[in-house]
Order: sequence, then structure tokens, then C-alpha cells
Amino acid sequence: MVGDLKKNQAAQVLADAKFDRDEVLEDFRICCVSREVSLMARKEVLTGKAKFAVTGDGKEVPQVAMAKAFLKGDYRAGYYRDQTWMFALGIVSLEDYFAQLYADTENDPYSGGRQMNNHFATPIVDPYTGEWANQLEQYNVSADVSCTAGQMARALGFAFASKKYRESETLSEGTPFSHRGNEVCFSTIGDASTSEGIFWEVINAAGVLQVPLVISVWDDGYGISVPVEYQTTKGSISKALKGFEPDENGQGVTIYAEKAWRYPELVALYQRVIQDARVNHQPALIHIEEVTQPQGHSTSGSHERYKSKERLQWERDFDCILQMEQWMILEGLATPDEIRQIKDKARKTVKDARDRAWKAYSAPTAQVRKQLEAIYRDMLNEHPKVVALLKAEETLIAPVISELLQNARRVLYNTLGEDSLARQSLVQWVKEIEALAHQRYHTHLYSETPNSALKVPVVSAKYSEDSPIKNGFEILNAYFDTVIENDPRIFGFGEDVGKIGDVNQGFAGLQAKHGENRVFDTGIREWSIMGQAIGMSMRGLRPIAEIQYLDYLLYGLEPLSDDVACLRYRTNGIQTAPLIVRTRGHRLEGIWHAGSPMGMMINSLRGMCILTPRNMTQAAGMYNTLLQSDEPGIIVECLNGYRLKETLPDNIGTFTVPVGVPEVLQPGTDLSIVTYGSCVRVAQEGIKMLEKFGISVELIDVQSLLPFDVHHSIVESLKKTNRVIFMDEDVPGGASAFMMREVLEVQGGYKFLDAAPLSITAKAHRPPYGSDGDYFTKPNPEDVFETVYKMMCEGEPSRFNGLL
Repeated sequence: MVGDLKKNQAAQVLADAKFDRDEVLEDFRICCVSREVSLMARKEVLTGKAKFAVTGDGKEVPQVAMAKAFLKGDYRAGYYRDQTWMFALGIVSLEDYFAQLYADTENDPYSGGRQMNNHFATPIVDPYTGEWANQLEQYNVSADVSCTAGQMARALGFAFASKKYRESETLSEGTPFSHRGNEVCFSTIGDASTSEGIFWEVINAAGVLQVPLVISVWDDGYGISVPVEYQTTKGSISKALKGFEPDENGQGVTIYAEKAWRYPELVALYQRVIQDARVNHQPALIHIEEVTQPQGHSTSGSHERYKSKERLQWERDFDCILQMEQWMILEGLATPDEIRQIKDKARKTVKDARDRAWKAYSAPTAQVRKQLEAIYRDMLNEHPKVVALLKAEETLIAPVISELLQNARRVLYNTLGEDSLARQSLVQWVKEIEALAHQRYHTHLYSETPNSALKVPVVSAKYSEDSPIKNGFEILNAYFDTVIENDPRIFGFGEDVGKIGDVNQGFAGLQAKHGENRVFDTGIREWSIMGQAIGMSMRGLRPIAEIQYLDYLLYGLEPLSDDVACLRYRTNGIQTAPLIVRTRGHRLEGIWHAGSPMGMMINSLRGMCILTPRNMTQAAGMYNTLLQSDEPGIIVECLNGYRLKETLPDNIGTFTVPVGVPEVLQPGTDLSIVTYGSCVRVAQEGIKMLEKFGISVELIDVQSLLPFDVHHSIVESLKKTNRVIFMDEDVPGGASAFMMREVLEVQGGYKFLDAAPLSITAKAHRPPYGSDGDYFTKPNPEDVFETVYKMMCEGEPSRFNGLL
């Protein structure tokens, strides 16, 4: 019934529509330009000027229709075929497009040459000052990812942020991020990618939350070469989603379907659907059917290998641009001659832009090559052994800088032991190129702004005679209560976080006190919980999103690794998502409730802060630090620490714990133990036993795995003790191996050792259930005693009475 009403409304809108001739011709011109761009991009790859290309041909008409409904302040979470949409909004120039295709680090405004083509982004932060852009004054494009359906998680978050802004009297006005929550998130996805789990997770969550998310599904009938019948139930995503349509109360997701080549119907449909989302926060999905793909999936192959002759002919006949021009002629909006002129002009416009972009890209490299060749000419007479290498450089055709550098480095290898002014010039040239490469490719992994987590002022915890002693969970509860009270941007949410205050009571009573708008429950859907946090944080809010147990992080790892951790890097500093993930881990009991997969995290989440507090007071200080920064981070609380006693700081809401700074908990002279989290207490118990044997252990809590010991303080301990053990609950070769490399290789600690470095870790398998399983699998105090004692006996056998 609801669906029939929507269809009738759409028919009336279309009947009332009057299309302005100039506007239609401009849309058609953009379509033609975009098509020529797609054709030209393929040619640039085939001629060797570009490495790879994915293009948006076949989707031009629905995208110009969609662009008409996209307003400043809205957000795009799309994928790598949205070029026409970007051209229509004026976000992407033709020169910008080709600059990215060429990986032009100086002229690609979206990623600085770090992303492949059709991966767009608009600046939302200044990469050096950290100042937020006024998102209401611009079209907002979140940085594209290549992983299929990867955009869906953050799409939910952008839409959810609008809901939060609308619900908040404090935040709904006077912010550069939202005007009363009127912003819509537009998401696009290829039909085959709707098979991914996150698509269904987001559809379900959008229907539950009722957020202004409009998803356009481009359906060209294939997922690369695999037809839709192998991808989707009933061969149609709109049919498969029928059960999500709104009930009599409007709860659900409205589902629409339209043909990709029906320009007037598409314009009317998008205007109405987006308005409904904007005003009523009604989520919707628009299934764009009969999309064609004139050049196939990408430049890596031809679609003629898997499409029949009949299918290829149908695609030619129902090409959306051809159908649009036929409609324009039929409606008297353009003549065949006018259409031909538009196409001819589009072809020339694209060619000229391509030429300008190539010149802008290649000219600086040509200049660098001239500098190198001048040095080589000076070297010819003095270094005859490298004549062949010098000549080899001359044969390079349109080389990139790395090819020139590679040749130069080999020349230096072959002139080792020789000296001349020319060789000194070459050494300097190599240094300058490597410095240039560092700036182009190795910056902005972490914040380089004044708001970097590393630059947050250290404020020590303050205590008085009246400071109460509380359980660990009560420390966190007092902390969360304080910061939610003082900052309307902070939200706490996750599974069981709202009504019961999380499974360990850190948020107990806070929903009742601050309202369901601020502290709330979610469904069991870790991937999209992370998505909610991503979108909220990119729109100026400060979410604290909970993953109930660290073992469950695997469900939420994809958006953190593929989106959050690399966001600042892959946009060359113009975007960030400063979310906070709260979770709990390390030892408890059970295969899925006692994990400590820190190696997994540090190897997949470079670009995020990974903090490992030993108690809940330290955790509170770390939350304060992250909230004052513009960095995303994960804080792993100790599962077995919530009922241990701690003293509540008087300044619980303001004190900070520095990231990347270890703390020496106990000085010692014989040996250093480097650890973190729950292992700190295990180590302390073992150290007490060792003291009876006269062994002095220096205990270091690293506190922060990423970043790790930025001041290289741990090596100072090694200079004193000359022995070191790295200890944690990860599998062998996990985070302990990471710490060992950082201290021994990066900090040069190997030079100060008198004994082989050792690690104390958990076993390679997951921790079995039960107390015995825990004891025999995880490090225990006796392991600490025996490992340290054996190391000391090996180095000083006369000092001890006997071997173990």
C-alpha cells in the first residue's frame, strides 16, 4: 500500500515536471564529456601512460539526475564509478581526473597521487592546522575505498550523524557540520557488491534507526564476469529487499526501481526520494536497472569474453546516452545536429584537458631528468666503469622518477671507493629525490597538526585525602559521566551499552541520567557500529563506540583497517575520522572471551592509536588524551580489572596519559621486562618472588603500542640492565615480536645486550575455557620467575645457588 502511494506520487511529479532546455542540454553535455573521459582513460592505460583505470561509462544519465538533488552539506559515500556525478557537481575538473589517473602527486587534489583513479575526496580538515572545513558550504565527498561495499559502513554513520544533530537542541544550530540534521547521505554501490554482508547489515540498521540514507544500486547485470543470477536472490536486489519496505507506521526502507536510460523519470524520482529523506529521515534504496558497461569492468580485460553477442548489441541499443539523445529529439529539446556538435566539442574538450594534465605531470620529471643527465655528463670521463649505466638512462622512454633514481643508485654502487665533484653531486641529487619521495608518499599516516595525540599536554592525575577508593568499573563510570556532562559532542554506544550500562557497568546509569540520545544500545553488528562511529567522527561528533570483547573486533576490523586507519594517509591529510573504539580484552576465560590479538591489530591498523592501559584510571587518562586530539584510537581495557580497587583522581575528567610514552613502574638493575595491560600485574607478582633471590627487575609498561615509545626511553633501560624480556598475552611472534624489533632494531638496543633477548607469550592456540586452561596457556608469575632466573643464571652462574 505504501509502495503504491509512492508510485502514484512519483507519476504525478513526473507529469508536472517541465524540463528547461538549457538545463537538459547541460546535463547531456556532462554525460558526453564523462563518456569521452572513460574512453580516453582506457587509451591512456593501453598506451602505457597510466597504470590502470576503472571508469563510470554507462552510468552517466542516472548520475546527472542524482546530482540535481545533492545539496551542499550532504555527504557522499560512493564507489569508484561516480565520475559523472562529480563532474556534474563541479567537484572534479577534467585535469584533476587525469592527474589522478597518472598518479600525479602534485596535481591530484584528492589523494596526492596515492589512490588509483576515480577515488575522490573533498577536504574536511586542513592537513597542517587541523581546522575543520565548513561542511555546510561544500559538497562533502568521503574518500573512496576499492574494497567492494566498503563504503556502506561509513554511509550509515554519515546519515546517523544527521539524526544525532536533529535530536540535539545543543548541536542542531550554529555548527559547521549540520543544519538541524537536514543533510542526506548518498551512497552508491555496484549490484554485485550488494552480496557483501555489510550491505545487508547497513540496510537493516538504516531501517531500524530511520536515518536519511539513500542508496543507489547500479545494476549492469554482472559482477565483473559473474552474472546477477549467481549474485542475488531472484536476480534482483529490489525484489530481494521487499521485506524491508515500510510498514503502516513508516518503519523500514523504501525500495524503488528505475531504468538507467530514462532521464526524465530519474530526475523526478531522485528529487522526490531525496526530499523525503531530507525532511522525514526516511531511508531508501533506488535500484537502477539496465545499466550498460560499454568498455567492460576495467582496463584489465574485455567484457566480450563473457557477454553474448546479443547482450553486447542490447547494451549498444540501450546505452543511456543514446536513449537520452533520442528522448531529447522526440521532445524537441535538441536537433541531431546540435547533439553532434555537443559530442564533438566534448571530445575536443577532453583531449585538450588530457594534454594539459599530462604536461603538468611530465614536465617536472623531465626537469629532474635534465638535472640527472647534466651530472652524468660530468661523470663520463672520471668514472668509465659506469658508462653502460649512464647510457642505459638515455634509453628510458618517458621515465617516472623512481626509474631515474634506480639508475642513479646503481651508478653510485658501481663507483664505490671513487670520488669526484660529479659523484658528490649525484649523491646530493639522490638525497633530494629521496626527500621528495618521503614528502610525497610517507607523510600523514598520523596527524601532523597541532591536535596530534602526541602533542596533547600532559596533565597528571591529582589526588587528595578525600579521593575515594573504587572498583575499576566505577572509575570509568565516573569518567564517562563527567565527559558526557561537559561535552555535548560525546556519545557512548554499542551492544548492551545503553540500558544496562555495558556488560561491565562502565556506563551504568548514564542512559537514565543523560538520555538515550547520548548513551544507547545497538544491534549485534560490529562492522556497522564502526561505520556509525566513522561517519559521526567525520562530521564533528566524538563517538565512543564499544566492541564488547576484543575477540569480536574481527567483525569490525575491515572498516577500521580499510577506511579509518588509512584515511588520513590516502587523502594526503585532508580527511580524518577521530573515533574512539572502546573494547576489553586480555585474560579472562574462554576461547572468545580471553583473546589478546594485539599483533593482528598493530599490523592492520597503522594510522590509529592502539592504547593498552593496565588499569581503569590509566584508561580514563587515555580517553581524555584521544578526545583532545584529532586521531582515531582503540583503547583495550583489562577484562579482569573491573573489580580491582583504584583511587579516583580528583581531576578525572581532565587528566591525561601521554601516548607513545612508556612508564617505568619499578626500577631495577639486573634485567628489564617490557609489557603492557593485564600482564603488568602478572609481572609484578613474579618480580616479588625474584626479589627474594636478590634479582632486581626494571618493569616497564609500554602503555601505547601505536605509537610506540616515541622518545626511545626503553633503550635507556637496556643500557643499564643489559638484559631484556618482552612479555604479553598475544601468540608467539605477535606484539612481543613487534616490541622486540622496535627496541632492538629501531632503537639500537641490541648493542647493549649481554644475553639473548627473550619473550614470554601465550601459546599459539586460543585460550581454552577454565582456570587450568588459562594458567597453562597464558603467561603466569611462575613463567616470569623461571625465565628471568634462567637468564640470570646463564650470565652469572656463580651468583646463584642452583639451576632450575
